[in-house]
Amino acid sequence: MASDTSTRPAPPEPIQAVPVRHPGRWVAAAVIAVLAAMFVHMLVTNPVFQWGFMFDNMFSSGVLRGARTTLVMTVLAMLLGILFGIVVAVMRLSPNPIVAGASWAYVWFFRAIPRIVLLFFCANLGALYATYELGFPFDRQLMDLFGFSSDLRFLGLDGNEIFSGFFAGLLGLVLSEAAYMAEIVRAGIQSVDPGQTEAASALGMSRGKTLRRIVLPQAMRVIGPPTGNETIAMLKDTSLLLAVPVTTELNFQLRAIGSRTFQIIPMAVASILWYLALTSLLMVAQHFIEKRFSRGFGGRETRQQRAEREARSVGSTH
Repeated sequence: MASDTSTRPAPPEPIQAVPVRHPGRWVAAAVIAVLAAMFVHMLVTNPVFQWGFMFDNMFSSGVLRGARTTLVMTVLAMLLGILFGIVVAVMRLSPNPIVAGASWAYVWFFRAIPRIVLLFFCANLGALYATYELGFPFDRQLMDLFGFSSDLRFLGLDGNEIFSGFFAGLLGLVLSEAAYMAEIVRAGIQSVDPGQTEAASALGMSRGKTLRRIVLPQAMRVIGPPTGNETIAMLKDTSLLLAVPVTTELNFQLRAIGSRTFQIIPMAVASILWYLALTSLLMVAQHFIEKRFSRGFGGRETRQQRAEREARSVGSTH
């Protein structure tokens, strides 16, 4: 026994773990810190920014009214664009080649045109359709024939008044957004397993009911994130309404103040701050909407869920 203990090998020495050094991280952090300090110093010391003037004017009544117009335009353009986009996407997936071809042509056309060009065109549609009149045709000729002087036209609209301002801007944004939303919705619908549609059809559900009850709720997991991105992009694209122009829009109001007071840079910074604040709110809303529609689809396991799963596994072994 003594000989056995004497020949037993000695235990290995503990490993001296040396942490991996990352000098590149420290260099990158130092460079970023210096650049950030230079940027903050420039913001504080440069007199061109006129911070006092900017904060005095960026919350004026006209600017607040412009922010409200921007939000209203964003909501209306996205709601109408989503609804119209769903219609175009369903048409695109139709087995009818004429309907599918017409929807493809719509998507091709409006995705190819820059929004600022489309807005400028919508603002000048009054030159193409100057007047709209509803009534009995050839009414003046008939009245002259019988010796009467009357006009049976009961409604007349001026195209220059219709295609201007808020409505012209909304029309251009909706037509453009519907083309993008059609492709997003089409991708979401095609991501749903075809067996779901076949099962619904076997149960006697109509195509429209299957789309509303089965396909679209499941497709929202795919449709949600890009729709949130489109909403944020739409909020920023409302600044393009200068091409119409929409005078009550946020960017128009801020630019007007800058042009009137010759303080262009402060009002440009005010525009940046306004759009940063509004888009940040939309990003927060997008996060919670995506979290809601992604429930049950491979989300990360929380600590409590992991503990419950381990407890169930231990209980099952006993």
